[in-house]
Amino acid sequence: MTPNNELRLLPWSGPDGKPCFLSSDDGTGFLSRLADNAEETQLGSGAKILDQALEVLTDPDVDPDEIRLLAGDLTRALHDAIRVATSRGRRLPHPAHRAPQEHGPCVPAPPG
Repeated sequence: MTPNNELRLLPWSGPDGKPCFLSSDDGTGFLSRLADNAEETQLGSGAKILDQALEVLTDPDVDPDEIRLLAGDLTRALHDAIRVATSRGRRLPHPAHRAPQEHGPCVPAPPG
């Protein structure tokens, strides 16, 4: 099972739109690898859509229909990114189970 004995949230939904989960002892099985590849594809697509958004939003003559289309694409990409982050976050080891870290230099947080 994944850390914290949780099911893995998969990067796709079922036919009824409900989330899909995977129960697995490790992350090396076929479905785990398929999910990993799907997540990478989703994140890559999101990065491309973000680049397109930056171009469209700097164009003073952009068509309102293009902005609406872009908003839909950005919404889907954000949904995918949140799902990937949720899935990966659930698979992180619980802080109580982490090995103690060596004391190294502290890096202050940036101001603001």
